Amino acid sequence: MIAIIDYGVGNLFSLKSSLGMIGAQAVVTGDADAIAAADRVILPGVGAFGDARERLAQTGLDAVLCREAGRGKMILGICLGMQLLFDRSYEYGEHSGLGLIPGEVVDMAPRLPAGLKVPHIGWNALRLTAPRHPLFARVEDGACMYFVHSFYADRCAPSVIATAEYGIGLTAAVANGNVIGCQFHPEKSGRDGLELLRAFCEMEG
Repeated sequence: MIAIIDYGVGNLFSLKSSLGMIGAQAVVTGDADAIAAADRVILPGVGAFGDARERLAQTGLDAVLCREAGRGKMILGICLGMQLLFDRSYEYGEHSGLGLIPGEVVDMAPRLPAGLKVPHIGWNALRLTAPRHPLFARVEDGACMYFVHSFYADRCAPSVIATAEYGIGLTAAVANGNVIGCQFHPEKSGRDGLELLRAFCEMEG
């Protein structure tokens, strides 16, 4: 069973539907006991970092996530959910993250070449690091995934397992042991996105 964390932020039911398409059982929940009982956890997210971080703290789900990560449970953060895994974000101020992956989240706008729009919206090819991480066991280098974001993870080179090009190289996916993150939305990325979710379900913690 996969627990999709419900803290009021994210494409919860489209993600649950995508997992259903690959035959994975999933529950959308904010209950600590249900999360503890799950085999794997997915932290989705859309919107502003500060608001999402506050919601996690208010519900106590930040402590639950850190506890389950410490127990070795496979955790996957998606989009804003990935960004929340880092030490801090500089989105409209400075906010502390969950500290599960070393690094920080920064504004891409001042770093992009002139003429490129923010947010970065659309399909971009992945460049996988070597050796290929098990998350990409079913996905080829160059596979296109769907991105929607204005901020990106930086100062996290040891954890990067995939990048994407948008004027500059952007962090597309990261991993720190059993804690993994994707800046893109696999649930919106067609067949390759489904295959990535399938690989996550198959990974051993």
